[in-house]
Amino acid sequence: MSVFTELLVVSPLSDGKTWVILRPFSYDVGSLGSGDTIKVGAGFMTDFASIPRLLWIFLPCWGKYGNAAVIHDWLYWTQLRSRKEADRIMLEGMTVLKVPGWQKYPIYIAVRTFGLLAWKRNQWDKEAGFKRVLFHYRLKTGYRLNRPGFISRSVKHFGNRLDS
Repeated sequence: MSVFTELLVVSPLSDGKTWVILRPFSYDVGSLGSGDTIKVGAGFMTDFASIPRLLWIFLPCWGKYGNAAVIHDWLYWTQLRSRKEADRIMLEGMTVLKVPGWQKYPIYIAVRTFGLLAWKRNQWDKEAGFKRVLFHYRLKTGYRLNRPGFISRSVKHFGNRLDS
């Protein structure tokens, strides 16, 4: 069975939505020692599960599925695997974490249905030079992630394409 091989250690940023990974964190896909390991480095910034606030009463952004959400965020940011594979790995991770079906399947269906928006936003953020990994960080009270919202990033992306 797959396994999360490290303890997830995070600290919140003052924006109230973003967390930074304080120690490297990893997950063995398929089974322990499979050789297919996803490693998330210290300094990566995550929002855990990108669940609309209206639904937080049923599915908060952090829950039993939190570790799987961080791996998923990393895979969506790096895009070293396909989107479909990233979503499948999240489902596998939620199964390893024993997330109940009434939570894991709606989350999986949501990322399969709406994940393309986050996938594209990450592509555009990287093209614009935005970083989600703090290589040399010293977090202080008040540090905020200055990531543009999806709509403003989309407008900027398509506006730049029209200007070219």
